Amino acid sequence: MKKTYLAGLVVIAIIALGIVVVPKTMAEKQTKGNRSVKIEGATPENPVVSLGKAFDKKSGKMVDGYAIVHYAKNASKPAKPSSGTTCYGYIAKGAKWKGTPEPWFIDSYYNGDLGVDFVLPNMVSDITKWESAAGAGIDILGEGTSSAAPITISNLLNDKNEVTFATINNAGVIAATYIWGYFSGPIFQRELVEWDQVYNDKYQWTVDAKTEPTKMDFENIATHELGHSVGMGDLYNSSCSEQTMYGYANYGQTDKRDLNTGDITGIDLLY
Repeated sequence: MKKTYLAGLVVIAIIALGIVVVPKTMAEKQTKGNRSVKIEGATPENPVVSLGKAFDKKSGKMVDGYAIVHYAKNASKPAKPSSGTTCYGYIAKGAKWKGTPEPWFIDSYYNGDLGVDFVLPNMVSDITKWESAAGAGIDILGEGTSSAAPITISNLLNDKNEVTFATINNAGVIAATYIWGYFSGPIFQRELVEWDQVYNDKYQWTVDAKTEPTKMDFENIATHELGHSVGMGDLYNSSCSEQTMYGYANYGQTDKRDLNTGDITGIDLLY
């Protein structure tokens, strides 16, 4: 897709947008004995929740974590939607991956009944969309591999980038991306250090919602979630509803599989 550069100011980081962030050391509670989680503090009005701080072994410094929650289309609008006409935004302006791309892992055991043979190559393809838009030869997220064991549902920093399916006990939540990094201070020092994703198995998932319109299209949702993994933020302005990073999705939707002009401009400017 040809890059299109939009006029106007860059949408300021999610944190700077005024979205209320609920500070909690343990924002997500895991129910022992099953694969059920609840992202504490997350609501349609407050879709970004603090996971607190953690020590990053790679840098030897403390980093911050956030859970970014993706709601279904019929959820309430956030109290403070993004404004302006520029249809792209960031988790924090300048926060991106630096250095050697890191590997990531797909859960071989819990994958929404789609099968790892579909989910893994599809995620690779979805990542390529963002990397290609970022610029020729840019490798952001590294190589993916299927896990040798079930992936533990956790909001903790563990030096692994992981993807799994589980029951998310927040009404209307399709999926959530957990992202860790440096999101404040001088822009040149901001950096992403880890990402994880959980897709809600309360929903029925499909490899192609064009033929199964009553289900969630995995590629449609995964492309959006991977936008967070590379540093992009959600959009809630209705004028930006055609962008992949628009904050809502629906059954049968497939148009967010491909990046739109704002998505392309935003990732290109970030990297």
